[in-house]
Amino acid sequence: MNNNNITIISLGGSLIVPDQIDVAFLKSFKRVIDNLTTKGERFVLICGGGKTCRYYQSAAKSVIKLTDEDLDWLGIHSTRLNAHLLRTIFYQSANPKIITHPLEKIHFSESILIAAGWKPGRSTDYVAVLIAKQLKAKRILNLSNITCVYDKDPAKYKNAHPITKINWPEFRKLLPEKWSPGANAPFDPVASKLAHKLGLEVDILDGKNYANLRKCLTSQKFIGTKII
Repeated sequence: MNNNNITIISLGGSLIVPDQIDVAFLKSFKRVIDNLTTKGERFVLICGGGKTCRYYQSAAKSVIKLTDEDLDWLGIHSTRLNAHLLRTIFYQSANPKIITHPLEKIHFSESILIAAGWKPGRSTDYVAVLIAKQLKAKRILNLSNITCVYDKDPAKYKNAHPITKINWPEFRKLLPEKWSPGANAPFDPVASKLAHKLGLEVDILDGKNYANLRKCLTSQKFIGTKII
């Protein structure tokens, strides 16, 4: 199987379920992907949990004190529910199996493969990196509700500057050392460490800027952050 035309997309749950399920996003995202699969491109889509995850974690925490593992499993199952939603939407071109164990041998001939959360302590970003490693893909697109990476939190600092291109050592300095359930980072620090080791490129961009997404997917100049 030629994997040169496979693009790995870590699809943030904030796009799928920002509050309620975003049907408008799903329709637009499907159009973008379908247009490229008709031209021979292939995709692996790894789904995040979004507000579904937050709702379940918040509800459980309001009843009983939870461990990180408990919180993680709620998040993992939220990603799997979202993955089933994506697989249903792309049923005409997607492999029927959803990948939940990225270390198992992956075989698929379809245009699209859907994946979800794996196990406690491992984010969907990390799953994306493991799948990229197995399929020998060189690039991951990380789609979320942010335009790019900043040198500091723009919500807290008015003088935060956007970063268009950064190397892995410098990017990893911006991240916490450890990943925790529900952590809000541009790309999971554990996944970043492995992506750095593998020499992957990770592009971070706003998943709802569809024209810009098309540019990134077709290797044109795009608005966002390129990590190399």
